[in-house]
Amino acid sequence: MKLLLTGFEPFGGSKINPSEQVVYKLADREIAGVDMTTVILPVERFAGPDTLIRTYISAQPDVVLCLGEAGTNTTIAVERVAINLLDFLISDNGGHLITDKPIITDGPPAYFATLPVREIVNVLNEKGIPAQISHSAGTFLCNQVMYEMLHYIHKHQLSTSAGFIHLPQLPQQVAGKLPLRPSMSLELMVQGVTAVIETLAASVITP
Repeated sequence: MKLLLTGFEPFGGSKINPSEQVVYKLADREIAGVDMTTVILPVERFAGPDTLIRTYISAQPDVVLCLGEAGTNTTIAVERVAINLLDFLISDNGGHLITDKPIITDGPPAYFATLPVREIVNVLNEKGIPAQISHSAGTFLCNQVMYEMLHYIHKHQLSTSAGFIHLPQLPQQVAGKLPLRPSMSLELMVQGVTAVIETLAASVITP
């Protein structure tokens, strides 16, 4: 399986992003049956999706798995749907603050992930890694790159599977802050994303 794995740079005043750290940890790791390309996406309205699509065109993967951070998450959240909406609660790293705009004018209202969402969640929970299905990827960059990747695949009638996973914050991001927010260790996130990749590789290999 040729896999494109993406994370995001830090944003919102934070100096760290768990999705970036997980990608760094997995970039040089060998996973049986997987040929992996990794990239860190800018948290910027135009540069984020552009970097994703350019990397996709170069890598020509079978599967695209994008990772991002969700500060209120208590679990690893496997996204089921991306909506055609930009409605930022904070400015992106380029200073854009977008309200009530479509991602793609005249694009469909939403796209469903084409990864085996339920199977991924079941595998993670069976391994003792807290996970759940999420029905909202938000309206910031995470939702945008998921929507634009699925739109590109649909528009060009490609066979690539794609989806998005939100990760909780790291312990060092929440330590000493009130009210206390949930977190998950980097090691457990890496273990979880590795299990996801192994599950995807098995689903690609097995008809």
